[in-house]
Amino acid sequence: MQHFSLDLIQSWERFYRGNFINTLSGFKSASLIASQSAEGNPNLAIFSNLVHIGADPALIGFINRPREASPHTLTNIEATGQYTINHIPSSFIAQAHQTSAKYPPDKSEFDAVGLQPLYRSSFPVPFVRESAVQYAMKLVEVIPIRHNQTFLVIGAVQEVWLEEGVLQPDGFIDLEAANSVTSLGLDSYYETKKIARFEYAKQDKPVRLIL
Repeated sequence: MQHFSLDLIQSWERFYRGNFINTLSGFKSASLIASQSAEGNPNLAIFSNLVHIGADPALIGFINRPREASPHTLTNIEATGQYTINHIPSSFIAQAHQTSAKYPPDKSEFDAVGLQPLYRSSFPVPFVRESAVQYAMKLVEVIPIRHNQTFLVIGAVQEVWLEEGVLQPDGFIDLEAANSVTSLGLDSYYETKKIARFEYAKQDKPVRLIL
């Protein structure tokens, strides 16, 4: 195996080092987070660092970059306390990726990349109409990470919208059926294929597949 010391890694050119570290932690969920400013301007941005915090209560977190690098999403969420998370299928990965460009705060990424905002009467922030998995979030906590000036944003799930055929009889959401993509690093996207699903592991029982 190849060995890479910290001294070697830190000696690399910035973009090479970034690619190396950004892909080291593996595949991640790729989603579009929609928010809205206090003035009503919608914002849409791609995030690939969402994490399940807990099921009861239903909490999901994501890492927001330093304010100067990614100001609009966090500012909007702090102002309104509400946002939506929308899965990305392979059919619009190019448009989703383009939302990472730095648009001015009064420019809607929905308009810029050609995706449609979907407003529902039950929630004031738009969803992405083309997404097969959409859920509404209420801000719970913003935790500063002082070591690199990023923020862990934690929200509570308020409501969920799924395309027909995605929800399984036992409550499992089949993201392969939803065609949700995953990402690696800052610029690569992958389709998924389920290998297996197992029953809850117990020390006195053999591993068993869920058929």
